[in-house]
Amino acid sequence: MFSGIVAATGRILNVSPLEEGVRLTVDVGTLDLDDVQLGDSIANNGVCLTVISRDGNTVQFDVSRESLNCTVGLDAPGEVNLEKALRLADRLGGHLVTGHVDGLGEVLRFAPVGESHELVIRAPAALAGYIARKGSITVDGVSLTVNQVDGCDFSINLIPHTVQVTTLRRLVIGSKVNLEIDLIARYCERLLSMDRSAD
Repeated sequence: MFSGIVAATGRILNVSPLEEGVRLTVDVGTLDLDDVQLGDSIANNGVCLTVISRDGNTVQFDVSRESLNCTVGLDAPGEVNLEKALRLADRLGGHLVTGHVDGLGEVLRFAPVGESHELVIRAPAALAGYIARKGSITVDGVSLTVNQVDGCDFSINLIPHTVQVTTLRRLVIGSKVNLEIDLIARYCERLLSMDRSAD
């Protein structure tokens, strides 16, 4: 589990093809690796990946073809948001995040509004029902609060700190982003659907 509070930005240095997927070599930047061991989980742009090797500040991850097919940002060199898995005693500064991307959103607007930025994203229709005003959503691994919802479109206010310390600052109209809906919303929908089917 993760919190959606990005600890550092890293950079994918190399993408090597595997029989079914790719192997990423990532420079983790300022991410503290003192307590990271082989087999530990680190979220890259919101995708939970397993550490398979470490060499100084460089970490390798294998990404399955299935993960590549339903995410963006892991198939070429570039910057990524990084977060180590939570420990039970950690503060939950964002919200509960699994690291399992539910779908891809498309950026419709990313522009300054006063000192902040407004980010408007179109979600897939299948996810729109899980997105609620003042609810939580994860965008490229970043825990954010939804300001407004209009059908499949939702808007978020990004404070200057979030823009400065995450890869969201690089978004432009048309960018694709990894979305993970709120875990609580997912379970509520499941419970309600079970109640309806029991009638």
